[in-house]
Amino acid sequence: MSMFHRQGDRYVATFAVDEVRVLRKVASEVVGLLTDGFDHGDPVVGRLFPEVYPDDAAGSAEFRRYTEGDLKTAKIDQAGAILAALPDGEAGGEVRLDAEAAEAWLRALNDARLAMGVRLEIKDGTDLGEELDDAVAEDPTSSRVFQLSVYAYLGYLQESLLNALID
Repeated sequence: MSMFHRQGDRYVATFAVDEVRVLRKVASEVVGLLTDGFDHGDPVVGRLFPEVYPDDAAGSAEFRRYTEGDLKTAKIDQAGAILAALPDGEAGGEVRLDAEAAEAWLRALNDARLAMGVRLEIKDGTDLGEELDDAVAEDPTSSRVFQLSVYAYLGYLQESLLNALID
């Protein structure tokens, strides 16, 4: 698995072909969710754009009216930063990020994990290892096993990049 490390003023990781595919798919799905599939009734959208004033629907709507467009654009741009930095085509390769791109990646990875966490019903107290073990025991070929593995990988990658940034 890829791990980011610092090289001068860059944050560098080498990705295998499958990792590139997964990251490309995840980032594309976030973009799709925020464009074509944007629906305030979707719990994922609710998690990515939480109510600022949960006890004041009018105040939340007013706040959303002024901020949502910019926030949505920023989230799309951050997912786009992942897509732009990944190796082209169907190949693995090196990713080199400057500080700004690295921070965009962190935010985009966080958004992807939040979205997946909602879909996978991951809660604060969920033991991911136990959840994955249970899913494997039930059906090792299930889509849930794959999705939990991707969720865990994104967390690993996010932690790796964060550690590289603070070193």
